Amino acid sequence: MNSEADSGTPPAHRRRPRYSGKNPRRFEQKYKELNAERYPDEVAKVRAAGKTPAGQHVPIMIGEVLKCLCPQPGERAVDCTLGYGGHSRALWQAVQPGGHLLSLDADPIEIERTRARLHAAGMTEETFTARRCNFAGLAKTLVEQGWHDGVDVIFADLGLSSMQIDNPARGFTFKADGPLDMRMNPQRGVSAAHWLADITEVKLAGILAENADEPNAALLAKSLCQRVKQQPLETTRALAEAVKQALPARTTPDDVDATVRRVFQAVRIAVNEEFGALDSLLRALPAALKPGGRVALLTFHSGEDRRVKKAFQEGLRSGVYAGIATEVVRAGMEEQRANPRSSSAKLRWAVRATSQS
Repeated sequence: MNSEADSGTPPAHRRRPRYSGKNPRRFEQKYKELNAERYPDEVAKVRAAGKTPAGQHVPIMIGEVLKCLCPQPGERAVDCTLGYGGHSRALWQAVQPGGHLLSLDADPIEIERTRARLHAAGMTEETFTARRCNFAGLAKTLVEQGWHDGVDVIFADLGLSSMQIDNPARGFTFKADGPLDMRMNPQRGVSAAHWLADITEVKLAGILAENADEPNAALLAKSLCQRVKQQPLETTRALAEAVKQALPARTTPDDVDATVRRVFQAVRIAVNEEFGALDSLLRALPAALKPGGRVALLTFHSGEDRRVKKAFQEGLRSGVYAGIATEVVRAGMEEQRANPRSSSAKLRWAVRATSQS
């Protein structure tokens, strides 16, 4: 055989497939944004335009989070939602020297990427641990970590990360077509397509109302269930189009877009059982915190915020918490302009009582 390998001749350089137009439209074509270390100027340009670079996540309200949690050197901290690692890095820095950060994430795809990135940035295993699990299992995870007496700081960002939203292959976005999946952990549970195929009209209407405050819940549930009986909805675009076709013809384009967003949100929450996981976390918080420990949670819609507010208020009345946020903390206007995804964020905090009355 007379091959290039045998002759020692290096293989011919193959150019990356080009896309038409000035800017890439498909997620996988945004190679400069996806390779932040190699193209920092491109990433900076995207952020300067008030957008989130593909494959990345801009952490929300870092300053406000640190102010609420007041992490100190030598303390134990938990980030229940590692994501891209922005909040984790800030918390880790605040508890150094001598402290330790434990970060959790249920997403098997993103956690390995973030773990490697943070280790490369100097967050070694001696002071930083990343575990793949849902934050509903916080209590068990602390036991496995050997932190039987609790931690000083707990944080959770309940929003979907930009890496998941932007990647059509994950099925969270309707801006580009992809499989209708929506699972945080693609290795567990059923996809959104299978979930919609089995749901009843009554149950779907209730979920649309509960998970997204959807005013057209009954109308949409009836139309979607009838549509699924005729042909399964297997892609994000198919679901988006089915929602649009179910709405009255007089519906404005802005209202149509808002409705599609709410339906995707409601289905995602149900597929991942997000409210159940949040309720489990809220129940576990008091025992997970040391006396005087602090917790802060970022929520992004009314269903989440109601649960957090109610749990903190009940904890204050029972004496479990010594203090809670009386008003939500929101991102400043400058941050909202720079990162539009921060505009719906609500931050609430609580402080564990030093002794329960």
